[in-house]
Amino acid sequence: MNYSIIFYIIGWILNLEAAFMLPSCLVALIYQESSGWSLVAAVLLCLLIGLPLVIRKPKNRVFYLREGFATTALCWIVLSCVGALPFVLSGYIPNPVDALFETVSGFTTTGASILTDVEALPHCLLFWRSFTHWIGGMGVLVFLLTLIPLAGGSHMNLMKAESPGPSVTRLVPKVKSTAKILYMIYMVLTIIEILLLLFGGMPLFDSITLSLGTAGTGGFGIKNDGLSYYNSPYLDGVVTVTMLLFGVNFTLYYYMLIRRFREVRKNTELRVYFSIVAISTALIMLNIRPIYHSVGKCFRYAVFQVASIITSTGFATADYNQWPLFSQMLLILLMLIGACGGSTGGGFKVQRCVILWKSGSAAMRKMVHPNSVNQVKSDDKILRPEALHHVWSYLILYLGVLLASFLLLSLDDMDFGTAISAVITCTNNIGPGINSVGPMENFSFLSDFSKAVLSADMLLGRLEIFPILVLFSRHTWRRN
Repeated sequence: MNYSIIFYIIGWILNLEAAFMLPSCLVALIYQESSGWSLVAAVLLCLLIGLPLVIRKPKNRVFYLREGFATTALCWIVLSCVGALPFVLSGYIPNPVDALFETVSGFTTTGASILTDVEALPHCLLFWRSFTHWIGGMGVLVFLLTLIPLAGGSHMNLMKAESPGPSVTRLVPKVKSTAKILYMIYMVLTIIEILLLLFGGMPLFDSITLSLGTAGTGGFGIKNDGLSYYNSPYLDGVVTVTMLLFGVNFTLYYYMLIRRFREVRKNTELRVYFSIVAISTALIMLNIRPIYHSVGKCFRYAVFQVASIITSTGFATADYNQWPLFSQMLLILLMLIGACGGSTGGGFKVQRCVILWKSGSAAMRKMVHPNSVNQVKSDDKILRPEALHHVWSYLILYLGVLLASFLLLSLDDMDFGTAISAVITCTNNIGPGINSVGPMENFSFLSDFSKAVLSADMLLGRLEIFPILVLFSRHTWRRN
């Protein structure tokens, strides 16, 4: 285990977090808010710890996959703990467990909140809260890869540990250049959404914070009524389209830029992703028609909620707690499926679902025709046994996390639907669930124990389990 490089990267993460807090400090100056001192204090603490860790560069800058996983998990825990300080120091979220829950929810792009009156927060903390979504959406370590030099395959090991999805590929030969391309696409799409929202009459501050939440597929809002506060079909449409776009594998945007349109058209995951959206929207429209009595309203609410849930964004324009049970169950199914691999969305990922379906179909064919050769393919590429093993292993661990969390939350006094949906929505980084944690409710009524469990679920879901397990494995920290 290369301890020196781990502390070196943690130091860089703290320095980066200090830099990420500076825009929120600027917002405090613009709005003349005294609570900005809490952000300044957090910045100074980050630098006080971070700068000494990076002054002395480690001689050995190579580390392997176990270091990459452990470092990623440690960095996200440190990032969340320090990021919660402004909420505690300012007094707006005095309970450290609540503040950590809110911050973990932000960085993991979950969007679950304990705040009962979000409009009571000053602009600087609202901005920091939304900015955590944008930072966590693409990944802070991916951003770090654009800044610091590492040796050998270390860049790829960090990217594998943090990037969502069953596989991570380089867009160009150098991983550092790949990280820059991904962040450039991310920033351009975010700016486009800000401009579109401004065109629709949304105030500048609202447009920026909403776009940060959409880009990271997070879901934190700055109004108690969420997006329904604006009551604008145009704004709902912009957010719906951009949510779906951020749920697409970013590799496909790069292919479009270099005019490799054929690979985009042939991409199975993309076709399945939009097919699920279309079919789910149509089914929910038919199911909620008796409630709204208008095809236009049914489509507007159904497609928005489907896009919000499958991309794990978590925004809401309607209280789907009042929808029929069929629509609610369909939304929970979309929570489990999630967005595409390589996007900012959460969930199990469409790509894994496709691989499991093809793997199951191949097994069935083998049973019917024992002597046949049945290879599992994805986009005309034969999947190696290691890739299939990884997907099945992840499924087993994923179900294990869900079941263990269900059991732990059952110790709290809540109904079955609330407990189930709270675990599913946090593990899949969605935000709102159903019943008492529905779109018009929050997580403030839960005990500190349940909030701690769900905070762990959010981290497990965002980092896709393996980095957290590696961090707490006794084998990880052996020198040989």
